[in-house]
Order: sequence, then structure tokens, then C-alpha cells
Amino acid sequence: MPSHWDSLDASLRESVEQNVEIYERVRPALKLVTRDVLLTLRDMLKDSEVTPLFVTGRTKTVESFKEKISRIEEPLEPGGPPVLKFPDPFRTLNDMVGIRVITKLPAENAVVANIIKHQRQLFDCRGDREKDIGSIESGTYGYSSRHLILRTIQNEAVKEYQQVFNPDAVPNGSYFFECQIRTIFAHAWSEIEHDIRFKAEDPRAWTPHFDRQFTATAAMLETVETAFADLHERYEEVRSFWDAEGEGAAPLTPNRIRDVWRTLLPHVDRKVDDDWGWAAELLAAHGLNQTMQLAGLLSANRITEVRRALDHRYSPGPDRLLDDLLLWQYGTKHIDLTAEASDAVPHPRRDSLMRRLRQIERYRLTKK
Repeated sequence: MPSHWDSLDASLRESVEQNVEIYERVRPALKLVTRDVLLTLRDMLKDSEVTPLFVTGRTKTVESFKEKISRIEEPLEPGGPPVLKFPDPFRTLNDMVGIRVITKLPAENAVVANIIKHQRQLFDCRGDREKDIGSIESGTYGYSSRHLILRTIQNEAVKEYQQVFNPDAVPNGSYFFECQIRTIFAHAWSEIEHDIRFKAEDPRAWTPHFDRQFTATAAMLETVETAFADLHERYEEVRSFWDAEGEGAAPLTPNRIRDVWRTLLPHVDRKVDDDWGWAAELLAAHGLNQTMQLAGLLSANRITEVRRALDHRYSPGPDRLLDDLLLWQYGTKHIDLTAEASDAVPHPRRDSLMRRLRQIERYRLTKK
């Protein structure tokens, strides 16, 4: 398809050319504004609770500015002359200065946006929207991106730009610019899509199959983002189990043991309605009563060794596996604390534990 400038009505070209000339003149000063807000945002986010992958900025090129302000809208009246969509671009365009904050996970977008919006002494947020949120509500796909429209407050670089733009006006340091916040996946998708859909060298080189492929990749990326978000959430939960001042000190109630177990070993589970009181009793016998102690016991390396030593014929459930882990860790002490007395008749649990302990001891001899 032809460019907006190429298809622009001759009666509107003079106005566009005049604005382009102004933009060419003031763009060097505007680049300094871009640099200033970029460095401010980088510094703001450097030591925040979320560290973005990177923060970049750009000042719209002259060619891009010319193309954008050449867009037209439907005539005010049917059959009327065409009208420019941005007849006064220096007042209505907010993306001549653009900042992008690239995050790892979708949840970080909201955190970054809130950090920026709370710096009210530097920026006044005049717009906040989720681009393509409508695609979620309509059941379609597209990349998601948080868009903030920010206004600088008493910014010196802006004042210098305003002096260049109009030396007769009193500069106030107030300037609107756009800040996009999106994940690395959305960023990659949008950059590739923009290159193919909007910057293609030959607009004739297009097929509807491209639209289908972009929709499919957007769906896949959303799935990948969700998977990484779930992984990060699980990691944060597991990490909390080792916090001696926080979750790691939480007492091992039956329900707590169940939740920790399902987080660490979701593939070794019991029925949902099972009572985990047995596990609390086994652990309490050894004085294990804190979340961090259970997390330490459920070491992946220890579980692997126990499985090899006992050569389980069937994959053990939590009750058998926990019993074996305690037997591996405490040996005869576990038997004396949790089995029948040695003179009891019969003593099936003691017999079973003694047999398994001998297997463990033989295995350990082969490892020396």
C-alpha cells in the first residue's frame, strides 16, 4: 500500500511540509529531552523491586514524523474535503519522544508502571492503558503492552527545547511523551510484526497467511509467558521455604506439610482429601517442626539416592517416600522412635524398616 504522504491530497501537503520543517529544526533539542527522561527512568528503576531487562528511548525520525502527520480522517461532512488527523502535531502527538521499558514477566509491567506513576515530582501520568486489552475481551490475540502518557514537570531539557521551538514563549518545562512497558516476548513479537506489516519494502509482498501466523505466534507467546510466570511464582514460593525469619519458620501442621510437599514434589501426591497427620507425627518424632526443616529433608539428591538404594518396585507415595527419607537420614533412631517395641509380637513395621535399612547400608557400601 502507498505511504500516507504519497497518497496525501495536494491541498494538505503545504501544512504537512511546514510542520516537517519545524520538526527538522527542533529535533536536536528534542533528542536531548529524550536522553534526559531516559536517564531519569533508568535511574528510577535501577534499584527498584523490579529490575527491567533494559530501558531504551528514541526520538521519532523526520521521515516517521512526516508519515504520521500525513494521515487523514474521514471528512467532517459526507463528500467534504479530506482533513488531517494531526493538524497541530506539536500539541497532539505524544510519541515524538518514546521510551520502552522491557521486562521479563507480565506481572512486572504493573509494578514498573506503579513505580513510575508514583514519582509525581518528576512526571504527571496523563494516560494509562493496556494496548490490545480488547483482544483479551474479544477472544482474539495480539501483543500486550502497557502504555503511559507522561508529562514532565519543570524539566530543564524541556525548557531548552521550548526555547528553540518558540523563543518568544516562556518555557514551563512541561512536555508529553510516551512510555511503553512490555515483556521481552511481546517486544520481540511487536518488533518483527512491525517490520513485516508496516515497514515492508514492497507492500505487495503480502498474504493473509501472514496474519494467521502472527495470530498463532501471539497465542504461543502468551502460553510461554504464562508458563514462565507460573515457574517464577513457584520459585518464589520454594525460596520462601528457606527464609528462617519468614515462611521457613512456619510450623509443620498437616496442611502445611501437604502444601510444601505438593510444591516441591507435585509428581508424588496423595488423594486431595487425605489427612496428612501421619506425616506430622513422623516428622515430630525427630523434632522436625518447621517448614525449612521439611524443605531440607526433601532434597532432590537425597530422594534420588533413596530411590536407588531401595530400588522401589513401584513409585512410592508420600507416606512411603517420607518414611524412607527419614530412615535414610536417621537409621536405627527412626526405627526406635516410630516402630513397635523390639519385644512386641508381632512387629511388622519394625521388620519392614530393618529390612529397608539393611538395603540402604548395602547400597552405601557400594558407593565407597
